[in-house]
Parts: sequence; structure tokens; C-alpha cells
Amino acid sequence: MWRVLIVEDDPQMREFFAASVLRSPELRLESAAAGVAEAKACLDHAAHGVDVLLTDLGLPDGSGLDVIRYARRGHPECEALVISMFGDEDNVLASIEAGALGYIHKDAAPDDIANTILEMKAGASPISPMIARRVLSKYRAMQGNSAPAPLYTAQAAIKTEAFEAEKGMLSRREQEVLELIARGFSYSEIAELKALSVHTIQTHIKSLYGKLEVHSKMEAVMEATRMGLLPQPAAASASK
Repeated sequence: MWRVLIVEDDPQMREFFAASVLRSPELRLESAAAGVAEAKACLDHAAHGVDVLLTDLGLPDGSGLDVIRYARRGHPECEALVISMFGDEDNVLASIEAGALGYIHKDAAPDDIANTILEMKAGASPISPMIARRVLSKYRAMQGNSAPAPLYTAQAAIKTEAFEAEKGMLSRREQEVLELIARGFSYSEIAELKALSVHTIQTHIKSLYGKLEVHSKMEAVMEATRMGLLPQPAAASASK
């Protein structure tokens, strides 16, 4: 069972998430906290660790980003999913840099958050389509202005050169899946379009994540854009 820590200051929302987790036979509610300090205490006292951190960003005593960083230090295997009212690019990029693997806008939060958590543990990186497109649009604008992208370092430049020497390393199916991800399609939509199971699509996605050395949809699209792996029509449609 995956152990889940929920960090949410709104009591109703916190109870809503907790109820969803408790209904799932594959998840265990480790604890629920209303702020940064309480969340850190929960992480410190989690005898068997925490596998999933479900956190808001705007908390009464600080930012959920601090909780994500703290969790990653004490529980390296913990995967973070952000659910927040903040839909701006800066918060999304900051969350990804802190270690979040998914970012859901509260207005688009699913009725059963447990399914989203299980998808993430299976290799998915849930992100609200409107947020993905905003961030991708900003990233492309930054590229056009020759501004440095905050997610990348000198190591990324080295990795790009090595990757460019092996342009054909993505399989045809992985390339198709990558292009559909860039256009904002969900895993189930991609599976339907390609007449494949969701599990098969997730397998392709995990494979291309490994080849690109990334951990989320957003990172995959950004890295592929940097490397010229996404054709211009798909790139243009993703920014609309």
C-alpha cells in the first residue's frame, strides 16, 4: 500500500481528499496536515516513510514548496503531487524544480484523487491541460528571447549534445506518444487514439522518460523541444 500524506489548510478539501484515499485499497492515509510545520512533523514521525505527498502551495505558515523539498530530503522515494489554486507558470515551474511530479489546478481537481495518485505511482505525471499549455507557452517565449530556462543547467547542455548524437533513439511509437503529450492529450485519450491500452501507453511514456532523463510530462516536452524532437505543427498546437 502506498502511504499518503495530505497537506491542505482548507478543512473541507482536506477531508474530501482523505475520504478518497481511504476508499482505495491500494492507498493508506499516513496523516493529514494543515500547514508546513505540521506537515514536517508528520514526515519526521512517519516510521515507515511516506510514498506520496499531496500538497497545496498556499499554506498559513509558508509554502507547500518547502514541504516538497523537506519530504524529498527525508524520504527520497516520496513523490509529490500539487493541487493548488495557483495556475501561473512561475508556481508550476517552481514546483517542478522542487520535485513535484504532478500539478493539478483545484478548479480541475478530479472527483476521485486516489485514481490520480495511483496513475502517478504507475509512472504518469498528472497536470491540468490549461496549466501545461501556459507553461509550455512561457517556455517557448523564453527560448525566443534567449532567456535561460530555470529547469536546465550546464549538465543539461551536455546531455543535449549526447542525445543529438543519437537522434533516432526514440521509437516511432514513443515519438507519436510524445507529440500527443505535447498537444495536451491525457493518457486515456492517447490510448483511444492509438487503439492501445492505457497500460501500454504508460509503458511507452516510462520508456521515453528514461531516454530523455526526465520525470514528468512538462519536463519531457521541454527537453524534447530543446532537442528539436517535436515537429513544429505539434509544438504550435500545444501553445494555443
